[in-house]
Amino acid sequence: MLVDARRGLVVSGCLLAGAAAVTTLVVLPATRPAVQAVDDAVWRWAGEVQNDPATAVAEALSVLGSAHVNWPLRIAALLLIAWRRHWLRLAAFALAVVTSELFIGPVKAAVDRARPPGALIETTAASFPSGHAIAGTVTAVGLVLVLASPGPSRWRWEVRAVVFGAVMALSRVYLRAHWLSDTVAGALLGAGLALGWPALLIAVRERVQRVPPLP
Repeated sequence: MLVDARRGLVVSGCLLAGAAAVTTLVVLPATRPAVQAVDDAVWRWAGEVQNDPATAVAEALSVLGSAHVNWPLRIAALLLIAWRRHWLRLAAFALAVVTSELFIGPVKAAVDRARPPGALIETTAASFPSGHAIAGTVTAVGLVLVLASPGPSRWRWEVRAVVFGAVMALSRVYLRAHWLSDTVAGALLGAGLALGWPALLIAVRERVQRVPPLP
């Protein structure tokens, strides 16, 4: 899956640290007003640029990032990987999906942040972090890692996956379903988990293979 597991772990650690940093800035009373000021500015800008074509595109992206699309894709990918007997890839993708889903509910409940006013679509539960951003990024980045072979072609698909995750997350901000910081934290967390699990499993396998057998 990864040519350099150590580099993958470093990048994943940076992404997860970024998600933790954004969460800390949102939660701490000392920094929350500054974050909210940025979020408010983006919220106002989203209202100013609102138009019917952009809203239609944002709503379509919101559907693509929903559970109705994500879960069938995930299940199909897991079945394909199992059929190919790529067990390490299967474990990596499954762990990324499961851990990302386990994060969403508890973090939302712990932060308990209110949604932005004036949402253009129906929303449920708390605002932080964006479940769409987490799920969409985990699925897009994870699928490329476990299905595509390393090389220039996969690098291009990875760029597309990251761009899709970012645009889909921003569509939630445009629709006023989330604050900007909700989606930034979610995208960082999703990408970190999607990259971190393959890197960790490969690193463990390499370490085990280097251990000499008992005499």
